Amino acid sequence: MKIIALVQARMGSTRLPNKVMKQIAGVPMIELLLSRLSRAVEVDQIVVATSVDVRNQPLVELIGKLGYACEQGSENDVLDRYVKAARAHQADIVVRITGDCPLVDPELVDECIRRFKESDSDYLCNNYPPTYPDGLDIEIFTFKALEKASKEARNIFDREHVTPYLRQSGLFKTSVIQHSSDLSGLRWTVDEAVDFTVIDHVFRHFSPRLDFTWSEVLNLQQQQPEIFSVNKQIIRNEGAAMGTGQKLWKRAKEVIPGGNMLLSKRSEMFLPDQWPAYFSKAKGCKVWDLDGNEYIDMSIMGIGTNILGYGHPEVDSAVRRTIDTGNMSTFNCPEEVYLAERLIELHPWADMARFARSGGEANAIAIRIARAASGKDNVAFCGYHGWHDWYLSANLGDEQSLDGHLLPGLEPKGVPRNLRGTVFPFSYNNLAELETLLNTRDIGVIKMEVVRNQGPEDNFLHKVRELATDRGIVLIFDECTSGFRQTLGGLHKLFGVEPDIAMFGKALGNGYGITAIIGRRDVMDAAQTTFISSTFWTERIGPTAALKTLEVMERVKSWDTITRVGLTVRQGWQQLADKYDLQIDHWGLPALTGFSFRSPRALAYKTIITQEMLAKGYLAGNSVYVCIDHTPELVANFLEALDPVFSLIRECEDGRDVMSILKGPMCHAGFKRLN
Repeated sequence: MKIIALVQARMGSTRLPNKVMKQIAGVPMIELLLSRLSRAVEVDQIVVATSVDVRNQPLVELIGKLGYACEQGSENDVLDRYVKAARAHQADIVVRITGDCPLVDPELVDECIRRFKESDSDYLCNNYPPTYPDGLDIEIFTFKALEKASKEARNIFDREHVTPYLRQSGLFKTSVIQHSSDLSGLRWTVDEAVDFTVIDHVFRHFSPRLDFTWSEVLNLQQQQPEIFSVNKQIIRNEGAAMGTGQKLWKRAKEVIPGGNMLLSKRSEMFLPDQWPAYFSKAKGCKVWDLDGNEYIDMSIMGIGTNILGYGHPEVDSAVRRTIDTGNMSTFNCPEEVYLAERLIELHPWADMARFARSGGEANAIAIRIARAASGKDNVAFCGYHGWHDWYLSANLGDEQSLDGHLLPGLEPKGVPRNLRGTVFPFSYNNLAELETLLNTRDIGVIKMEVVRNQGPEDNFLHKVRELATDRGIVLIFDECTSGFRQTLGGLHKLFGVEPDIAMFGKALGNGYGITAIIGRRDVMDAAQTTFISSTFWTERIGPTAALKTLEVMERVKSWDTITRVGLTVRQGWQQLADKYDLQIDHWGLPALTGFSFRSPRALAYKTIITQEMLAKGYLAGNSVYVCIDHTPELVANFLEALDPVFSLIRECEDGRDVMSILKGPMCHAGFKRLN
């Protein structure tokens, strides 16, 4: 009877890449593991089972130099990898050891093997349920049972994690070794950087010895608990329940403040601990996560960037041609001239245009030009029931508020106090409030969105225009979000109100970085009196994408389609609310439609929608940013899938515990520090 210890190891760990090759006192961690495991007298041979991924080549070469066998198999189907490796070395019994457990104890391995022989089991382990420290996990099974599991297991989880089918199918005789006291809360494995720190301390403490026992490590933890404190917050087997994207998100927050570049895309804004977080592919209104799971995006569609759907073939083809002919040069790209002319053609009141690549840049440029043109620094900002990228990032201090409500935790340290003091908020549809500002502050610029969550009342926009004209104030309409949603161009065209400057972004490039600032000549000429310049505002991809996007939008009349679909979605939400006697309020443009529950548990209900719909293959919440690929059939299927979720919410309104439905924390309501 041949007993083989199969050590599962690879370089492509999501949470801690290359961890098995990370060095402790100059020795790769995998080498330390193999050295310790080689002392197990009951093991006939040690084989490392890795994948065919080219990233594993350094590992394969090291294993060969150390004199151990190494077999390469599937990256994701680890069960198949195990079967092939065990068969290649004619194993009768397989001992499963994972490469993230360098403190593996050979005496404990021997004890488990002896117990396995005595038990007449198909499968034996010491970690289900766990009583030993995490990092001493040992699983033993017959090759016959392993082969049977490989033939029958269909679940992706079973195949990725090798042994669940052996334990849970009920088809195999199983047994468990348990310690006399529960030590499962101790963490001696390596999944994350803080884990490695702990293990590094342990090996350095016992150096140069490698034959220390797990009991000695336990004594060390009891005597010097501070060594082991840095990773105590990590949940045991957390990774087994996490998707690749969730693991990468956790890793991202260690190296990127907040985890990413855009608050609106943080996982905690959707479904903390469960949101897939990252995509591998996007097409139409579908998104695939890093594990290959496919979702229909009935959520924010790239934060409203893709009216034509993800990866529109014509836009992408135009960009590819640009890439082939060169994106950057000492010369200027001609597309910026063509794009400026096209935007001015769509907005006859405008004479000139400037371009940038992000909304924050466009806001800064527009304000800079407007201040230079007016000769005054003070800005009246319309911050109705919401927030604004430029306002928050550049000007919000602890004395500022939106609609009279302070926003704690948003003090922008590093922004000069005198700059913050130049912005004065007023409420949408409150002309008297604006007039008071103009009478008491030396305002040179009025900056506002045309419409977002509510429309103008009592000719509000026209009256703002009149005030600005009468007092020589530059009026800026921020159309970064609203542009191209209900007309080919700015939403202000529908209301017959012309600003002095308008800004466009998001949908303008259908996912490619391009924003535009257009305006009257006498205002835009002020850009020449102040330094507004950036190298990457001259690259070619953005204008190329925008020109093709505008062409396709005009041809298919995208604004008509997305408005119609948005109204259908809104009607469907209302019908579900009426069916289950739930009170909801609608908000937003039809193509950027959303709703809120009139309930103190509204945030929990939004989280329930995201949780339940994710399981059904939808990215969803309480808002939909519509694209032309949201077909009537797709919307009908979405609303049908949403029906039982509204029923669940009705049960909660009738007394069912909301938290009994949620599988994790509620989503965040908005601006919050994310650790």
